[in-house]
Amino acid sequence: MDDPHFLVGTPRSELLAKMEREGRDPATLDVGINLVLYFVYDYLPDPPVSPAPTTTLSLAGASWVSDGVDRISRLPDVLLRDIISRLPAKDAARTAALSSRWRPIWRSAPLALVDSHLLPDGGAAGQFTIGAPSPRAVTDAVSRVLAAHPGPFRCVHLTRTIMEEHRGEMARWLDILVAKGVQELVFVNRPWPLDLRLPATIFSCSSLTRLYLGVWRIPDTAAVPRGARFPNLLELGLCMTVMEDHDLAFMLERSPVLESLIIMGSQTGVRLRLVSQSVRCVQLGYTYLEDIEVVDAPCLERLFQSDNFCQSELTGPSMKNCSSKIKIGRAPNLRVLGYIRPGEQELGISNTIIVAGAKESIVPTVQILAIEVQFGCRNSVKKVPGFLRCFPNLKTLHVQSPRIPKDSTGKVNHKFWQECGPIKCVLQSMKKVFFYEFRGSRSEVAFLKFIAERGRVLEQMVVVVAKECFSPGGDGVIAKLKPLNSAKWNSKGCKLELFKSPLTDVAGPICSHRHASDFGFADPFDLEYYYESEMISVS
Repeated sequence: MDDPHFLVGTPRSELLAKMEREGRDPATLDVGINLVLYFVYDYLPDPPVSPAPTTTLSLAGASWVSDGVDRISRLPDVLLRDIISRLPAKDAARTAALSSRWRPIWRSAPLALVDSHLLPDGGAAGQFTIGAPSPRAVTDAVSRVLAAHPGPFRCVHLTRTIMEEHRGEMARWLDILVAKGVQELVFVNRPWPLDLRLPATIFSCSSLTRLYLGVWRIPDTAAVPRGARFPNLLELGLCMTVMEDHDLAFMLERSPVLESLIIMGSQTGVRLRLVSQSVRCVQLGYTYLEDIEVVDAPCLERLFQSDNFCQSELTGPSMKNCSSKIKIGRAPNLRVLGYIRPGEQELGISNTIIVAGAKESIVPTVQILAIEVQFGCRNSVKKVPGFLRCFPNLKTLHVQSPRIPKDSTGKVNHKFWQECGPIKCVLQSMKKVFFYEFRGSRSEVAFLKFIAERGRVLEQMVVVVAKECFSPGGDGVIAKLKPLNSAKWNSKGCKLELFKSPLTDVAGPICSHRHASDFGFADPFDLEYYYESEMISVS
Protein backbone atom coordinates (compact mmCIF):
# COMPACT_ATOMS: atom_id res chain seq x y z
CA MET A 1 0.00 0.00 0.00
CA ASP A 2 1.13 3.54 -0.67
CA ASP A 3 2.32 5.84 2.07
CA PRO A 4 -0.77 7.02 4.00
CA HIS A 5 0.49 10.59 3.62
CA PHE A 6 -0.11 10.20 -0.13
CA LEU A 7 -3.46 8.44 0.22
CA VAL A 8 -4.89 11.16 2.43
CA GLY A 9 -6.49 13.90 0.39
CA THR A 10 -5.87 12.16 -2.95
CA PRO A 11 -8.94 11.34 -5.09
CA ARG A 12 -9.43 7.69 -5.86
CA SER A 13 -9.33 8.39 -9.61
CA GLU A 14 -5.89 9.98 -9.26
CA LEU A 15 -4.58 7.04 -7.27
CA LEU A 16 -5.85 4.57 -9.87
CA ALA A 17 -4.25 6.58 -12.68
CA LYS A 18 -0.94 6.66 -10.79
CA MET A 19 -1.00 2.89 -10.33
CA GLU A 20 -1.67 2.32 -14.01
CA ARG A 21 1.26 4.56 -14.97
CA GLU A 22 3.51 2.56 -12.65
CA GLY A 23 2.34 -0.74 -14.11
CA ARG A 24 0.54 -1.87 -10.97
CA ASP A 25 -2.83 -3.59 -10.88
CA PRO A 26 -5.43 -0.93 -9.91
CA ALA A 27 -7.57 -3.62 -8.30
CA THR A 28 -5.02 -3.96 -5.50
CA LEU A 29 -5.94 -0.49 -4.22
CA ASP A 30 -9.45 -1.56 -3.23
CA VAL A 31 -8.14 -4.87 -1.92
CA GLY A 32 -5.75 -3.01 0.39
CA ILE A 33 -8.33 -0.51 1.60
CA ASN A 34 -10.88 -3.29 2.18
CA LEU A 35 -8.32 -5.07 4.35
CA VAL A 36 -7.77 -1.90 6.37
CA LEU A 37 -11.51 -1.45 6.76
CA TYR A 38 -11.79 -5.04 7.95
CA PHE A 39 -9.55 -4.12 10.88
CA VAL A 40 -11.49 -0.91 11.49
CA TYR A 41 -14.78 -2.80 11.73
CA ASP A 42 -13.16 -5.41 13.96
CA TYR A 43 -12.29 -2.68 16.47
CA LEU A 44 -15.85 -1.33 16.59
CA PRO A 45 -17.96 -2.38 19.58
CA ASP A 46 -20.82 -4.78 19.00
CA PRO A 47 -24.28 -3.18 19.10
CA PRO A 48 -26.16 -3.82 22.36
CA VAL A 49 -29.06 -5.24 20.31
CA SER A 50 -29.17 -7.87 17.57
CA PRO A 51 -31.72 -8.40 14.82
CA ALA A 52 -34.37 -10.98 15.62
CA PRO A 53 -35.29 -13.78 13.19
CA THR A 54 -37.90 -12.81 10.65
CA THR A 55 -41.16 -13.35 12.50
CA THR A 56 -44.46 -11.59 12.89
CA LEU A 57 -44.54 -9.56 16.07
CA SER A 58 -47.96 -10.25 17.54
CA LEU A 59 -49.56 -11.23 20.83
CA ALA A 60 -52.39 -13.09 19.14
CA GLY A 61 -52.20 -16.84 19.62
CA ALA A 62 -49.06 -16.67 21.76
CA SER A 63 -48.88 -19.71 24.05
CA TRP A 64 -47.79 -17.55 26.98
CA VAL A 65 -50.89 -15.32 26.75
CA SER A 66 -53.30 -17.06 29.08
CA ASP A 67 -56.97 -16.76 28.08
CA GLY A 68 -56.07 -14.03 25.62
CA VAL A 69 -55.27 -11.59 28.42
CA ASP A 70 -52.34 -9.26 27.62
CA ARG A 71 -50.50 -9.12 30.92
CA ILE A 72 -47.29 -7.70 29.39
CA SER A 73 -49.06 -4.45 28.60
CA ARG A 74 -50.05 -4.13 32.24
CA LEU A 75 -46.42 -3.72 33.28
CA PRO A 76 -45.29 -0.26 34.44
CA ASP A 77 -44.15 2.17 31.76
CA VAL A 78 -40.57 2.08 32.97
CA LEU A 79 -40.36 -1.68 32.32
CA LEU A 80 -42.01 -1.42 28.91
CA ARG A 81 -39.57 1.30 27.91
CA ASP A 82 -36.71 -0.93 28.98
CA ILE A 83 -38.07 -3.77 26.83
CA ILE A 84 -38.35 -1.54 23.76
CA SER A 85 -34.87 -0.09 24.25
CA ARG A 86 -33.47 -3.63 23.97
CA LEU A 87 -35.06 -4.25 20.56
CA PRO A 88 -33.69 -3.37 17.11
CA ALA A 89 -35.25 -0.19 15.71
CA LYS A 90 -37.61 -1.99 13.29
CA ASP A 91 -38.98 -4.28 15.99
CA ALA A 92 -39.24 -1.43 18.48
CA ALA A 93 -41.37 0.54 16.00
CA ARG A 94 -43.63 -2.46 15.43
CA THR A 95 -44.59 -2.55 19.11
CA ALA A 96 -46.82 0.45 18.42
CA ALA A 97 -49.06 -1.90 16.43
CA LEU A 98 -49.63 -4.22 19.38
CA SER A 99 -52.12 -1.99 21.14
CA SER A 100 -52.82 1.65 21.97
CA ARG A 101 -51.03 1.02 25.27
CA TRP A 102 -47.69 0.62 23.43
CA ARG A 103 -47.85 3.59 21.05
CA PRO A 104 -46.69 6.31 23.45
CA ILE A 105 -44.21 3.91 25.04
CA TRP A 106 -42.24 3.57 21.80
CA ARG A 107 -41.92 7.34 21.48
CA SER A 108 -40.56 7.72 25.01
CA ALA A 109 -38.19 4.71 25.05
CA PRO A 110 -34.44 5.23 24.45
CA LEU A 111 -34.10 3.74 20.97
CA ALA A 112 -31.27 1.57 19.56
CA LEU A 113 -30.67 2.34 15.86
CA VAL A 114 -28.19 0.17 13.92
CA ASP A 115 -28.27 0.84 10.19
CA SER A 116 -27.16 -2.68 9.24
CA HIS A 117 -30.28 -4.04 10.93
CA LEU A 118 -32.36 -2.14 8.36
CA LEU A 119 -31.00 -4.27 5.52
CA PRO A 120 -33.12 -7.17 4.24
CA ASP A 121 -30.71 -9.68 5.79
CA GLY A 122 -30.27 -7.70 9.00
CA GLY A 123 -26.58 -7.22 8.25
CA ALA A 124 -25.84 -10.95 8.22
CA ALA A 125 -23.66 -10.61 5.11
CA GLY A 126 -21.17 -8.44 7.00
CA GLN A 127 -19.71 -5.07 6.11
CA PHE A 128 -19.87 -3.81 2.54
CA THR A 129 -16.64 -3.77 0.59
CA ILE A 130 -15.21 -0.86 -1.34
CA GLY A 131 -16.94 -0.65 -4.70
CA ALA A 132 -20.29 -1.93 -3.41
CA PRO A 133 -23.13 0.55 -3.94
CA SER A 134 -24.30 2.63 -1.03
CA PRO A 135 -27.74 1.32 0.02
CA ARG A 136 -30.00 4.33 -0.53
CA ALA A 137 -32.91 2.56 1.16
CA VAL A 138 -30.91 2.25 4.37
CA THR A 139 -29.89 5.90 4.28
CA ASP A 140 -33.52 6.95 3.83
CA ALA A 141 -34.67 4.64 6.62
CA VAL A 142 -32.10 6.12 9.02
CA SER A 143 -33.38 9.61 8.22
CA ARG A 144 -37.00 8.55 8.84
CA VAL A 145 -36.25 6.90 12.18
CA LEU A 146 -34.18 9.82 13.46
CA ALA A 147 -36.90 12.29 12.44
CA ALA A 148 -39.81 10.25 13.82
CA HIS A 149 -38.46 9.38 17.24
CA PRO A 150 -38.29 12.24 19.76
CA GLY A 151 -35.29 10.71 21.51
CA PRO A 152 -33.23 10.06 23.41
CA PHE A 153 -31.30 7.35 21.56
CA ARG A 154 -29.65 4.61 23.57
CA CYS A 155 -27.21 3.86 20.78
CA VAL A 156 -26.78 4.71 17.09
CA HIS A 157 -24.42 2.73 14.82
CA LEU A 158 -24.05 4.21 11.32
CA THR A 159 -21.49 2.28 9.26
CA ARG A 160 -23.15 1.51 5.90
CA THR A 161 -23.28 4.87 4.12
CA ILE A 162 -20.81 6.48 1.71
CA MET A 163 -20.96 9.81 3.48
CA GLU A 164 -19.47 11.72 0.53
CA GLU A 165 -22.63 10.92 -1.43
CA HIS A 166 -24.95 11.95 1.41
CA ARG A 167 -23.37 15.00 2.99
CA GLY A 168 -26.73 16.68 3.54
CA GLU A 169 -28.20 13.71 5.38
CA MET A 170 -24.98 13.25 7.36
CA ALA A 171 -25.10 16.82 8.67
CA ARG A 172 -28.80 16.53 9.54
CA TRP A 173 -28.22 13.24 11.36
CA LEU A 174 -25.67 14.82 13.66
CA ASP A 175 -27.88 17.86 14.25
CA ILE A 176 -30.74 15.56 15.27
CA LEU A 177 -28.57 13.44 17.55
CA VAL A 178 -27.23 16.53 19.28
CA ALA A 179 -30.74 17.90 19.77
CA LYS A 180 -32.38 14.65 20.88
CA GLY A 181 -29.45 13.12 22.75
CA VAL A 182 -27.48 9.93 22.06
CA GLN A 183 -25.48 7.90 24.53
CA GLU A 184 -23.47 5.62 22.21
CA LEU A 185 -22.48 6.65 18.69
CA VAL A 186 -20.49 4.61 16.17
CA PHE A 187 -20.04 6.76 13.04
CA VAL A 188 -18.02 5.33 10.15
CA ASN A 189 -17.49 6.81 6.70
CA ARG A 190 -17.27 4.31 3.87
CA PRO A 191 -14.51 5.80 1.74
CA TRP A 192 -13.67 7.36 -0.61
CA PRO A 193 -12.40 9.90 0.29
CA LEU A 194 -10.34 8.69 3.21
CA ASP A 195 -10.21 12.12 4.79
CA LEU A 196 -13.79 13.39 4.56
CA ARG A 197 -14.05 16.09 7.19
CA LEU A 198 -16.34 15.26 10.08
CA PRO A 199 -18.81 18.08 10.88
CA ALA A 200 -17.79 20.03 13.96
CA THR A 201 -21.32 19.47 15.27
CA ILE A 202 -19.99 16.30 16.87
CA PHE A 203 -18.35 18.39 19.59
CA SER A 204 -21.77 19.64 20.70
CA CYS A 205 -23.00 16.15 21.56
CA SER A 206 -22.62 16.38 25.31
CA SER A 207 -24.83 13.35 26.06
CA LEU A 208 -22.30 10.85 24.65
CA THR A 209 -20.86 8.17 26.91
CA ARG A 210 -19.26 6.15 24.09
CA LEU A 211 -17.98 7.46 20.74
CA TYR A 212 -16.27 5.63 17.87
CA LEU A 213 -15.27 7.52 14.73
CA GLY A 214 -14.00 5.70 11.65
CA VAL A 215 -12.29 6.96 8.47
CA TRP A 216 -12.76 10.70 9.02
CA ARG A 217 -10.68 13.82 9.17
CA ILE A 218 -11.20 15.26 12.64
CA PRO A 219 -12.53 18.85 12.49
CA ASP A 220 -10.06 21.63 13.10
CA THR A 221 -10.43 21.97 16.85
CA ALA A 222 -8.94 25.45 16.80
CA ALA A 223 -12.29 26.67 15.44
CA VAL A 224 -14.44 24.71 17.88
CA PRO A 225 -16.19 26.83 20.57
CA ARG A 226 -14.25 26.86 23.81
CA GLY A 227 -17.26 25.59 25.74
CA ALA A 228 -17.53 22.40 23.65
CA ARG A 229 -16.86 19.27 25.69
CA PHE A 230 -17.85 15.67 26.30
CA PRO A 231 -18.74 15.76 30.01
CA ASN A 232 -20.07 12.17 30.09
CA LEU A 233 -17.76 10.42 27.63
CA LEU A 234 -16.22 7.24 29.07
CA GLU A 235 -14.90 5.53 25.91
CA LEU A 236 -13.40 7.10 22.78
CA GLY A 237 -12.34 5.17 19.68
CA LEU A 238 -10.57 6.85 16.77
CA CYS A 239 -10.24 4.40 13.88
CA MET A 240 -8.34 5.23 10.70
CA THR A 241 -8.71 8.95 11.32
CA VAL A 242 -6.73 11.95 10.09
CA MET A 243 -5.87 14.31 12.91
CA GLU A 244 -3.23 16.66 14.18
CA ASP A 245 -1.49 16.53 17.54
CA HIS A 246 -3.55 19.41 18.91
CA ASP A 247 -6.82 17.76 17.81
CA LEU A 248 -6.09 14.65 19.87
CA ALA A 249 -4.99 16.77 22.82
CA PHE A 250 -8.19 18.82 22.52
CA MET A 251 -10.43 15.74 22.63
CA LEU A 252 -8.63 14.40 25.69
CA GLU A 253 -8.80 17.74 27.45
CA ARG A 254 -12.54 18.08 26.77
CA SER A 255 -13.35 14.58 28.07
CA PRO A 256 -12.94 14.95 31.86
CA VAL A 257 -14.27 11.46 32.79
CA LEU A 258 -12.81 9.47 29.88
CA GLU A 259 -11.62 6.01 30.96
CA SER A 260 -10.74 4.21 27.72
CA LEU A 261 -8.93 5.61 24.66
CA ILE A 262 -8.55 3.51 21.50
CA ILE A 263 -6.55 4.72 18.50
CA MET A 264 -6.62 2.30 15.59
CA GLY A 265 -4.97 2.84 12.23
CA SER A 266 -4.07 6.51 12.47
CA GLN A 267 -3.63 7.64 8.86
CA THR A 268 -0.91 10.15 9.66
CA GLY A 269 1.85 10.40 12.22
CA VAL A 270 0.54 11.74 15.51
CA ARG A 271 2.18 12.39 18.86
CA LEU A 272 0.13 11.12 21.76
CA ARG A 273 0.73 13.28 24.80
CA LEU A 274 -1.43 11.81 27.54
CA VAL A 275 -2.57 14.26 30.18
CA SER A 276 -5.71 12.92 31.81
CA GLN A 277 -6.96 12.57 35.34
CA SER A 278 -9.40 9.79 34.44
CA VAL A 279 -8.05 7.54 31.64
CA ARG A 280 -7.49 3.95 32.80
CA CYS A 281 -6.69 2.20 29.52
CA VAL A 282 -4.99 3.27 26.27
CA GLN A 283 -5.04 0.96 23.25
CA LEU A 284 -3.01 1.56 20.11
CA GLY A 285 -3.58 -0.82 17.19
CA TYR A 286 -2.16 -0.59 13.65
CA THR A 287 -1.02 2.88 14.52
CA TYR A 288 1.65 5.16 13.20
CA LEU A 289 2.45 7.22 16.28
CA GLU A 290 5.72 9.11 16.24
CA ASP A 291 5.81 9.53 20.00
CA ILE A 292 3.83 8.17 22.93
CA GLU A 293 4.30 10.26 26.03
CA VAL A 294 2.49 9.60 29.27
CA VAL A 295 2.86 12.97 30.95
CA ASP A 296 0.35 12.91 33.81
CA ALA A 297 -2.11 10.02 34.02
CA PRO A 298 -2.69 9.08 37.67
CA CYS A 299 -5.46 6.56 36.82
CA LEU A 300 -3.74 4.85 33.88
CA GLU A 301 -3.54 1.08 34.47
CA ARG A 302 -2.97 -0.31 30.96
CA LEU A 303 -0.97 0.88 27.98
CA PHE A 304 -1.60 -1.60 25.21
CA GLN A 305 0.13 -1.47 21.82
CA SER A 306 -0.40 -4.10 19.13
CA ASP A 307 -0.11 -4.59 15.38
CA ASN A 308 2.29 -1.71 14.82
CA PHE A 309 1.51 -0.01 11.50
CA CYS A 310 5.16 0.38 10.60
CA GLN A 311 5.66 -3.40 10.67
CA SER A 312 2.45 -4.21 8.79
CA GLU A 313 2.48 -5.77 5.34
CA LEU A 314 0.16 -2.93 4.33
CA THR A 315 2.82 -0.32 4.88
CA GLY A 316 4.92 1.26 2.18
CA PRO A 317 8.75 1.28 2.25
CA SER A 318 8.87 4.95 3.25
CA MET A 319 7.41 4.07 6.67
CA LYS A 320 9.00 0.67 7.28
CA ASN A 321 12.03 2.13 8.99
CA CYS A 322 10.25 4.66 11.15
CA SER A 323 10.70 4.38 14.90
CA SER A 324 8.74 5.66 17.83
CA LYS A 325 9.47 6.64 21.37
CA ILE A 326 7.58 5.69 24.50
CA LYS A 327 8.10 8.00 27.43
CA ILE A 328 6.50 7.29 30.78
CA GLY A 329 6.15 10.16 33.22
CA ARG A 330 3.64 10.24 36.05
CA ALA A 331 1.61 7.03 35.93
CA PRO A 332 1.52 5.75 39.53
CA ASN A 333 -1.03 3.01 38.77
CA LEU A 334 0.36 1.61 35.52
CA ARG A 335 0.22 -2.18 35.85
CA VAL A 336 0.12 -3.55 32.29
CA LEU A 337 2.41 -2.51 29.41
CA GLY A 338 3.07 -3.96 25.96
CA TYR A 339 3.83 -4.94 23.31
CA ILE A 340 7.01 -2.88 23.08
CA ARG A 341 9.96 -3.72 20.85
CA PRO A 342 13.50 -3.37 22.24
CA GLY A 343 15.86 -2.17 19.56
CA GLU A 344 13.06 -0.64 17.49
CA GLN A 345 11.39 1.55 20.08
CA GLU A 346 13.04 3.85 22.55
CA LEU A 347 11.84 3.76 26.13
CA GLY A 348 12.14 6.86 28.27
CA ILE A 349 11.24 6.99 31.96
CA SER A 350 11.24 10.17 33.97
CA ASN A 351 10.90 8.54 37.39
CA THR A 352 14.39 7.97 38.86
CA ILE A 353 15.69 6.59 42.13
CA ILE A 354 19.17 6.37 43.62
CA VAL A 355 20.57 2.84 43.90
CA ALA A 356 24.11 2.36 45.22
CA GLY A 357 24.86 5.99 44.45
CA ALA A 358 23.62 5.79 40.85
CA LYS A 359 20.40 6.97 39.26
CA GLU A 360 18.04 4.35 37.85
CA SER A 361 14.94 5.06 35.75
CA ILE A 362 12.15 2.71 36.75
CA VAL A 363 8.39 2.14 36.65
CA PRO A 364 7.91 0.24 39.90
CA THR A 365 4.17 -0.37 39.43
CA VAL A 366 4.29 -2.43 36.20
CA GLN A 367 3.56 -6.08 36.95
CA ILE A 368 2.74 -7.43 33.48
CA LEU A 369 5.02 -6.65 30.52
CA ALA A 370 4.87 -7.86 26.91
CA ILE A 371 7.81 -7.43 24.54
CA GLU A 372 8.50 -8.43 20.97
CA VAL A 373 12.15 -9.33 20.50
CA GLN A 374 13.89 -10.04 17.21
CA PHE A 375 16.30 -12.69 18.48
CA GLY A 376 18.10 -12.67 15.15
CA CYS A 377 19.14 -9.04 15.70
CA ARG A 378 21.96 -8.58 18.20
CA ASN A 379 21.06 -4.93 18.80
CA SER A 380 17.49 -5.84 19.78
CA VAL A 381 18.56 -8.58 22.19
CA LYS A 382 21.17 -6.33 23.81
CA LYS A 383 18.41 -3.85 24.69
CA VAL A 384 16.37 -6.41 26.62
CA PRO A 385 18.32 -6.30 29.93
CA GLY A 386 17.97 -2.52 30.07
CA PHE A 387 14.23 -2.75 29.40
CA LEU A 388 13.74 -5.34 32.14
CA ARG A 389 15.67 -3.25 34.67
CA CYS A 390 13.07 -0.51 34.22
CA PHE A 391 10.45 -2.75 35.83
CA PRO A 392 11.89 -4.02 39.13
CA ASN A 393 8.60 -5.46 40.41
CA LEU A 394 7.57 -7.30 37.26
CA LYS A 395 5.64 -10.51 37.92
CA THR A 396 4.66 -11.72 34.43
CA LEU A 397 6.66 -11.44 31.21
CA HIS A 398 5.32 -12.20 27.73
CA VAL A 399 7.84 -12.55 24.90
CA GLN A 400 6.93 -12.78 21.22
CA SER A 401 9.70 -14.06 18.95
CA PRO A 402 9.14 -13.09 15.30
CA ARG A 403 10.65 -15.06 12.46
CA ILE A 404 14.41 -14.46 12.14
CA PRO A 405 15.11 -12.75 8.80
CA LYS A 406 17.65 -14.08 6.33
CA ASP A 407 19.77 -10.95 6.77
CA SER A 408 20.16 -11.59 10.49
CA THR A 409 22.59 -9.15 12.11
CA GLY A 410 24.06 -11.58 14.63
CA LYS A 411 22.93 -13.60 17.59
CA VAL A 412 23.88 -13.69 21.26
CA ASN A 413 24.82 -16.73 23.29
CA HIS A 414 24.52 -17.69 26.93
CA LYS A 415 27.73 -15.83 27.77
CA PHE A 416 26.07 -12.50 26.97
CA TRP A 417 23.39 -13.13 29.57
CA GLN A 418 25.90 -14.33 32.15
CA GLU A 419 27.80 -11.07 31.78
CA CYS A 420 24.82 -8.69 31.60
CA GLY A 421 24.68 -8.28 35.38
CA PRO A 422 21.80 -8.76 37.83
CA ILE A 423 18.25 -7.86 36.81
CA LYS A 424 16.12 -7.28 39.89
CA CYS A 425 12.78 -8.45 38.54
CA VAL A 426 14.27 -11.72 37.27
CA LEU A 427 15.91 -12.39 40.63
CA GLN A 428 13.17 -11.29 43.00
CA SER A 429 9.68 -10.90 41.52
CA MET A 430 9.18 -12.64 38.16
CA LYS A 431 6.79 -15.58 38.61
CA LYS A 432 5.52 -16.29 35.08
CA VAL A 433 7.17 -16.25 31.66
CA PHE A 434 5.35 -16.89 28.39
CA PHE A 435 7.45 -17.33 25.24
CA TYR A 436 5.58 -17.44 21.92
CA GLU A 437 6.69 -18.90 18.56
CA PHE A 438 9.94 -20.44 19.79
CA ARG A 439 11.98 -21.72 16.82
CA GLY A 440 14.99 -23.13 18.62
CA SER A 441 17.57 -20.50 17.77
CA ARG A 442 20.64 -20.21 19.94
CA SER A 443 19.58 -16.72 21.06
CA GLU A 444 16.14 -17.91 22.16
CA VAL A 445 17.56 -20.84 24.14
CA ALA A 446 20.17 -18.60 25.80
CA PHE A 447 17.50 -16.14 26.94
CA LEU A 448 15.23 -18.82 28.39
CA LYS A 449 18.14 -20.54 30.15
CA PHE A 450 19.10 -17.21 31.71
CA ILE A 451 15.58 -16.77 33.11
CA ALA A 452 15.49 -20.37 34.34
CA GLU A 453 18.87 -20.20 36.08
CA ARG A 454 18.38 -16.75 37.65
CA GLY A 455 14.68 -16.72 38.54
CA ARG A 456 14.42 -17.37 42.26
CA VAL A 457 10.61 -17.14 42.54
CA LEU A 458 9.69 -18.40 39.07
CA GLU A 459 6.57 -20.57 39.19
CA GLN A 460 5.64 -21.15 35.56
CA MET A 461 7.35 -21.00 32.18
CA VAL A 462 5.23 -21.60 29.07
CA VAL A 463 7.02 -22.07 25.73
CA VAL A 464 4.88 -22.22 22.59
CA VAL A 465 6.91 -23.81 19.77
CA ALA A 466 6.27 -22.54 16.24
CA LYS A 467 4.29 -24.96 14.10
CA GLU A 468 6.89 -24.86 11.32
CA CYS A 469 9.40 -26.59 13.60
CA PHE A 470 7.38 -29.79 13.27
CA SER A 471 7.39 -29.84 9.48
CA PRO A 472 9.66 -32.32 7.64
CA GLY A 473 12.27 -29.58 7.26
CA GLY A 474 12.15 -28.61 10.94
CA ASP A 475 13.75 -31.67 12.51
CA GLY A 476 15.73 -31.21 15.68
CA VAL A 477 13.45 -28.94 17.72
CA ILE A 478 13.23 -31.47 20.54
CA ALA A 479 17.02 -31.56 20.73
CA LYS A 480 17.09 -27.77 20.90
CA LEU A 481 14.66 -27.78 23.81
CA LYS A 482 16.65 -30.26 25.88
CA PRO A 483 19.22 -27.69 27.13
CA LEU A 484 16.33 -25.78 28.65
CA ASN A 485 14.93 -28.87 30.32
CA SER A 486 18.35 -29.79 31.70
CA ALA A 487 19.21 -26.27 32.90
CA LYS A 488 20.04 -25.71 36.59
CA TRP A 489 16.74 -24.11 37.52
CA ASN A 490 17.03 -21.68 40.41
CA SER A 491 13.39 -22.24 41.37
CA LYS A 492 12.94 -25.98 41.92
CA GLY A 493 9.17 -25.66 41.99
CA CYS A 494 8.87 -24.00 38.57
CA LYS A 495 6.62 -25.77 36.11
CA LEU A 496 7.89 -25.89 32.51
CA GLU A 497 5.08 -26.30 29.96
CA LEU A 498 5.87 -26.84 26.26
CA PHE A 499 3.17 -26.56 23.60
CA LYS A 500 3.02 -26.96 19.86
CA SER A 501 1.61 -23.75 18.42
CA PRO A 502 -1.81 -24.23 16.81
CA LEU A 503 -1.16 -21.22 14.56
CA THR A 504 0.50 -20.99 11.14
CA ASP A 505 2.55 -18.12 9.69
CA VAL A 506 2.31 -15.93 12.78
CA ALA A 507 3.21 -12.38 11.74
CA GLY A 508 3.17 -10.73 15.17
CA PRO A 509 1.84 -10.91 18.72
CA ILE A 510 -1.55 -12.58 19.14
CA CYS A 511 -3.62 -9.93 20.88
CA SER A 512 -7.22 -9.23 21.72
CA HIS A 513 -8.23 -5.59 21.80
CA ARG A 514 -11.44 -6.58 23.58
CA HIS A 515 -9.47 -8.23 26.40
CA ALA A 516 -7.22 -5.19 26.64
CA SER A 517 -9.95 -2.86 27.90
CA ASP A 518 -11.85 -5.52 29.82
CA PHE A 519 -10.61 -5.31 33.39
CA GLY A 520 -12.23 -8.67 34.05
CA PHE A 521 -9.14 -10.14 32.35
CA ALA A 522 -6.29 -9.65 34.79
CA ASP A 523 -3.71 -10.44 32.10
CA PRO A 524 -4.93 -9.32 28.64
CA PHE A 525 -1.86 -10.82 26.93
CA ASP A 526 -2.48 -14.40 28.06
CA LEU A 527 -5.11 -15.59 25.59
CA GLU A 528 -4.44 -19.26 26.44
CA TYR A 529 -4.86 -20.23 22.78
CA TYR A 530 -1.97 -22.67 23.12
CA TYR A 531 -4.05 -24.92 25.39
CA GLU A 532 -5.97 -25.92 22.26
CA SER A 533 -2.87 -27.70 20.99
CA GLU A 534 -0.82 -30.65 22.16
CA MET A 535 1.81 -30.54 24.87
CA ILE A 536 5.41 -31.49 24.07
CA SER A 537 7.56 -33.82 26.13
CA VAL A 538 11.36 -33.61 25.97
CA SER A 539 12.13 -36.09 28.73
